[in-house]
Amino acid sequence: MRPYVHLGAMLGLMAIALAGCSPRVAIPARCLVAQPLPDRAHPALGMVRIPGGVLAMGAGGVREEETPTTAQSVASFLIDRTDVTNAAYTRFVAATGYRTLAEQPLDPKLYPGAAASALRPSSLVFVGLKKGAERSDPSAWWAIVPGADWRHPTGPGSSIIGRDRWPVVHISYPDALAYARWLGRDLPTEAEWEFAARGGLSGKRYVWGDQPQPAGDPRANTWQGVFPVVDTGEDGFKAEIAPVGCFPANGYGLFDMAGNVWQWTRDLYRPANARAAGDDGGMPKNAAYDASDATAPVHVLKGGSFLCSDDFCFRYRPAARVAGPPDSGAEHIGFRTVLR
Repeated sequence: MRPYVHLGAMLGLMAIALAGCSPRVAIPARCLVAQPLPDRAHPALGMVRIPGGVLAMGAGGVREEETPTTAQSVASFLIDRTDVTNAAYTRFVAATGYRTLAEQPLDPKLYPGAAASALRPSSLVFVGLKKGAERSDPSAWWAIVPGADWRHPTGPGSSIIGRDRWPVVHISYPDALAYARWLGRDLPTEAEWEFAARGGLSGKRYVWGDQPQPAGDPRANTWQGVFPVVDTGEDGFKAEIAPVGCFPANGYGLFDMAGNVWQWTRDLYRPANARAAGDDGGMPKNAAYDASDATAPVHVLKGGSFLCSDDFCFRYRPAARVAGPPDSGAEHIGFRTVLR
């Protein structure tokens, strides 16, 4: 399956979107600009060690899929200090010749009767709310754009030139896992990701504590204003992805564990947050299928994106979680890796 096949289910579960931006954007002085490129000879480069402990996973009173809160033991591990960047992914592709799913056409044998135009390489791009449309219908502001991929975030006319330090996006689960394995790493489990995101603050609503972002002191790249009509850009980024490291690190020294781009985890998804041992460290596969497509289990995405607003998505909290079909990427989906 690919993005257009999963569109209805994915949008219904996520209720999140993305706005395009110019490929040449100056990096603000407050942003972290020095990140090491991946080096297979030094697999822990650019990573932070997270101590083991017990995680109070999930939250109550916000989203049903985050409940109930459960205790999870987490062993010590290393995790990327930032999301994987365009520069890092470029090095991986140059070394391996890897092609992401968004860069590959669909197999016509798997989609008999589909028009040739529907089989072209493509990915999901936010195009703005259509005139007269309701914001409750995500298909009114998403589009499947032929030629959109990690090198062309908003389509054929866009580029990542000058955007080395931005998170790589349009990344599917296999695309993220291929990069991780190239470095001898893995993707985090949901428990590892949430434990790391909390930065030692147990049970807090946000990665920085219980209070919303202070006026004039933004803590994450999120959507301010009425989504998806207008983003006021009070955090310094108006309806656009930020370079990595533009906001304060959490208690473990990790950047962008809230907002900016969604991040893949290896765990399979089911709506209830009750945990059981399973095939990928989370839910058993038979409990993790997209209800609209019983051909493939879906994975947990964490962290929210710059499109998460308090009045619509509100999923830039560490307990928040959504389901991601593994073969679907979008302009607000990236990842980071772990080393155990």
